[in-house]
Amino acid sequence: MSRLPAARGFSLLELILVLAIGAGVFVIVLGVAPRGASSADLKASARALASGLRQAQSTAMATRRDAVLTVDMESREFKFTGDARPHTLPQGIELKLLTSQTEVESERKGAIRFYADGSSTGGRITVASGERHYFVDVDWLTGRVAINE
Repeated sequence: MSRLPAARGFSLLELILVLAIGAGVFVIVLGVAPRGASSADLKASARALASGLRQAQSTAMATRRDAVLTVDMESREFKFTGDARPHTLPQGIELKLLTSQTEVESERKGAIRFYADGSSTGGRITVASGERHYFVDVDWLTGRVAINE
């Protein structure tokens, strides 16, 4: 009579231990990894800025007076003529403003101005989180606002 060879493999206890260690490492990595804004937050922020720019342009044309959208890049806020309350963008959003030198208030604050005829000083607001970004462009001649990736 022959004996069956002893089964080789891992016990249930060893498998549970390995899975528990793996789960612990996974939780630590997720907790330490820097979290930026989600894609939805990034796109929503670009759309909110574009909407504010369009409203500033409409205000300028309707009132026949200059209207501005002011961006505070440090606090991630913007406000525009016709709506004095600040609009705050989500955490993890980085802003950069390219505008006319006459519209720069400080290193972290500037504006894009619209005139009564619909034209503007023009510029670009970059909304970014890590490697992802959107460009909110304002054409100086027509005042047209566009979002580009």
